[in-house]
Amino acid sequence: MKVLASSVLAMEIMVMGFAVLFASKNHSGYALIWGGVVAALLAIAAATLRSFVGWVLGSILQLALISYGFVATPLFFLGTLFAGLWIAAIVVGRKGEATRAALLKAGETQGRKGQ
Repeated sequence: MKVLASSVLAMEIMVMGFAVLFASKNHSGYALIWGGVVAALLAIAAATLRSFVGWVLGSILQLALISYGFVATPLFFLGTLFAGLWIAAIVVGRKGEATRAALLKAGETQGRKGQ
């Protein structure tokens, strides 16, 4: 679950960097600072995925990425796409962890039966 989510956040950092470059020609410094802050917070969220705070911050930043579409219009689409990937990473990651735990438990019981 952490690997998928951190991959999504890493790609979002790159997209946000390109969005700030895209917006640098036509927008004020505040829009560029906002983009830089969002990119930095995405990096912090990726680094703190071991705790609940990282997951909450990552979820909130999905909305920030979509809202940056007011500065760089393509981010309305890309932000929605990445929010879907974020949700998929959580859902698929939980299923994968549950499957892994079941396999490990089955392997332990098989090991006990063989002894």
